Amino acid sequence: MLEIDSVEASYGETQVLFDVSLHVEEGEVVSLVGRNGVGKTTTIRSILNLCDVNDGTITFRGDDITGENTEDIAKRGIGYVPEERDIFAGLTVKENLKMAATKMSDSRTEKRIEEVTERFPKLRELYDSKGGHLSGGEQQMLTIARALMEDNDIVLIDEPTEGLAPRIAEDVRDAIADLQGEKTILLVEQSTQLVYELSDRIYGMVDGEIAYEGTPADAESSGRVKDLLTIN
Repeated sequence: MLEIDSVEASYGETQVLFDVSLHVEEGEVVSLVGRNGVGKTTTIRSILNLCDVNDGTITFRGDDITGENTEDIAKRGIGYVPEERDIFAGLTVKENLKMAATKMSDSRTEKRIEEVTERFPKLRELYDSKGGHLSGGEQQMLTIARALMEDNDIVLIDEPTEGLAPRIAEDVRDAIADLQGEKTILLVEQSTQLVYELSDRIYGMVDGEIAYEGTPADAESSGRVKDLLTIN
């Protein structure tokens, strides 16, 4: 479904990715792990043309989308759950969800909101609460729910449990687990437990390069993922 082939990417003159290649097959949950600052988020941003891709190609369902307009990339069926969450603080939960339904009628939007929030019962209790008044975990649930409003083929999820209390992180983990088999997911995450539990395959990054590819079983038995998260 998604292939990154020998991508080099930068922000201005600062190069972050060096010859990065990975692929995600339809229906898979693929995790990208590594310490902070190694290029995981930039890898996701390169897919969406949110950084400078200087070399290599990014292919989605057989089409070269390298450098394509970000809005057009999203319209192809690529959803994004950013680490920063980027919700509309002044809008209610329900209004935030409606903002994500750009191609639906009002009646279809209402039905879709009901479908999406079945996965997040807490959000139903918060329909009329402003986004800025939600806890970190509630905001993360809203961000994931917003990415599910459109019928995206793949969802790119960046650090969904970062900074969350363990109990709330478990709720977010359960929500992602509920998507397995329904959505293709590229997940950036630093919780080894979550990565082992949810992933079909794992890529590890060091200093802007892919340093590891393997299954959760191989990664757990070898301790390789934990090594990648603790490299100095």
